[in-house]
Order: sequence, then C-alpha cells, then structure tokens
Amino acid sequence: MISAQDLTPSAPPGPKAKSWYDSFSIRGYAHLRYNRLLETNDLLRCQACDASWGRGGGIFLRRARVIISGQVHPRVYLYMQTDFAQGVAPNVQNIAQIRDWYMDIGLDPTNEFRVRLGQSKVPYGFENLQSSSERLPMDRADPTNSGTPNERDLGAFLYWSPKKYRGLFKELKEAGMKGTGDYGIVGIGAYNGQSANRAEANDDLNVVARISVPMRIGSQIIEPGVQAYTGRYTVTADQRSGAKGNSNWTYDDQRVAGTLVLYPKPFGFLAEYNVGKGPEYDVATDSISTKDLSGGFVTATYKLIVKDQMFMPFARYQVYDGGKKNETDARSYSVNDMEFGVEWLPFKNFELTVEYYLGDRRFEDHGLQSNKQKGELLRIQAQFNF
Repeated sequence: MISAQDLTPSAPPGPKAKSWYDSFSIRGYAHLRYNRLLETNDLLRCQACDASWGRGGGIFLRRARVIISGQVHPRVYLYMQTDFAQGVAPNVQNIAQIRDWYMDIGLDPTNEFRVRLGQSKVPYGFENLQSSSERLPMDRADPTNSGTPNERDLGAFLYWSPKKYRGLFKELKEAGMKGTGDYGIVGIGAYNGQSANRAEANDDLNVVARISVPMRIGSQIIEPGVQAYTGRYTVTADQRSGAKGNSNWTYDDQRVAGTLVLYPKPFGFLAEYNVGKGPEYDVATDSISTKDLSGGFVTATYKLIVKDQMFMPFARYQVYDGGKKNETDARSYSVNDMEFGVEWLPFKNFELTVEYYLGDRRFEDHGLQSNKQKGELLRIQAQFNF
C-alpha cells in the first residue's frame, strides 16, 4: 500500500561542496622570436636580454610559461609558474624550470595585509614587476633589471593593499593598461639575494622596501613610486673566469630607484632611474670590486583601438653604467640604447611585436676586454596567450 508520504516529492539535493582544487585556473603564454633581420653587427649581444641575439642566433623560443593558481582557502592563495623554454647549457635549451612558486597568507579577513612565502618577484622596479606578457619592449631595461636579475628570489614579503587599490590594480590589468597587477601600495621583505633558482651563497639576507601608489587625476591615472634594497652578493665559482677578487668574493649590493607611470589613456609613459653600488669588473686591475652604478630609462607609448584590434606603438631610451652581478666576473657595462616598435593585438590570444633596436654597448670581463659594440637590428616576436 502506498502512503501519502511516498507520494511527496523529495527535496532536491543541495549544492555539492566545492573542493579546494576547484578554485585552480590554468593559463599561460609563449614568445617565439627572430632577431637577425637587418642586423649590422653580429657581435652585439645582451646575455640577459635574449640568447639568440647575434652570431649563431636563429628562431628562438624565449618563453613558454604555464601558470597554475587558485584561492584554496579564503586566506590562502597559491601561485605556480613553470617555464619550459629555459637553457641549461649553450646548446641545451627548452628545459622546464620553476619561475614562481609561492603562497599568499592573508593576515586579516579581507587580505589587505598578506605575507608571500616562496620564490616570487622581488618588489623592486615597476618594469621588473610587469609580466613579460604585458611589457611592450621585448626585454627589460638593463638599469633596473641588473639589480634583480630574473626578477625573482626565495624570500618572505609583506604586502599592504587596501580594497580600493586592489580594485584599481585589477582594473588596470584587465583594461590592457600594462599594469603590474597587485603588489600592494607598500611592500617590504627579506630574500636570499643570489636570484631565482640559485642557492644562497653567504650569511646575509637582502632587505627590500617599495611604495607605489596609483591615483586618478581627472581622466588619467598616474603611479609614482620609490623602492630600495640592501644586501650582499657573492660571485660564485661558476660566475668567475679568472679575474681577481676579494677573499670571500662577497660584495655590498645596494640600490634606490624612483618610478613614474602615466597609464596609456591613450598616451602613456614609464620612467625609472636607480643609483647604488655593487660588484663590477674593473679592466684596469683585472679584478672584481664594489663600484658605483647608475642608470635609467623612459618608455613612451600610445594606445590605439581600430575595429576591435589594439595597436600600441612605443619607444624606449635607456642608459646604464655599472656591473651585472650575475654575469661572468660581474661583467662591466656601459649602455646607451634606443628602440622603437609596435605591438599589434588582433585578438586576445595572439600578439605580434616588431621592434627596431639601436645599440651602443660596452661589456667587459676577464676574457672579454676592450669590448665595445655598436649596431642595429630588427626584432620580431609572436606571443600566444591562453
């Protein structure tokens, strides 16, 4: 016999509880380049810029990034980025390497204060914090990038980002304004100081601090900033080729930089300048010593929308005099470069950049003395986004 209870429809099942892994997203990008068109000097090179510059260079996979990230808890965010286009030897390329691997721990319910633990970008310089998928010039400028080569290190960083600024950082990123994303309006931290994927080589942690505040002025948005770091850098055995040095190969490494950004609406520019001291090869004494350094750059751009396609012409001028601590013998540089080009974004999953580069560089170490190269080249980059 069927009861009335049997005829009563059962309540629909409630929503399935969300598992922690359901919050993860996967995205990434890749850069394919060719740098040999209209080349006037195949001895003009830049180790930190692009390994396919100059003699012996060809079609080159500069980056192949896959990013996995997710808010696994209301106060815990995980971020993992691997690059599948790293070289471990001159003729061995396209090896997978960790770029970022960190967690953000919220210190309050709204995560305005958060601690970042792991390998991540060091908050020094606006252009350093920009993703390579956002930056207009193909490579980061020598003056500020030489302070934090590879932009990353193992450390702990405290960021403060009030709600209204978090919204603005997100808006700038999503509107194609070439922002950095949310690194807070204040950031401080401590890190090893030997750069990403390299073991600590001395007993001193580096300390960094940055203040950068975006603000609306009429229809424009500007972002002034200042940053500084202090620490010590050890020139390890694999970075030396015969130059003399002090007894422990460890040198003071200190810088301060100023930044001014005008976001492209439609005109924009980015200017950064830094001064400091660090290890640098000295030709006269054939040795590495702590020397003064200085340099900066200005990048100007214009944002143009034509039938749902975006064009961003740009020009950058940079100067730098100082060492590059992570290169052979803390290689000594004098840079006076100009580059101009255009980025074309026909749809969100593909970008094409064409850039003409005029370089005037002195770069010297124990095995490469009295070396000054000048030349020009046309560079082409295809970027794939997913």
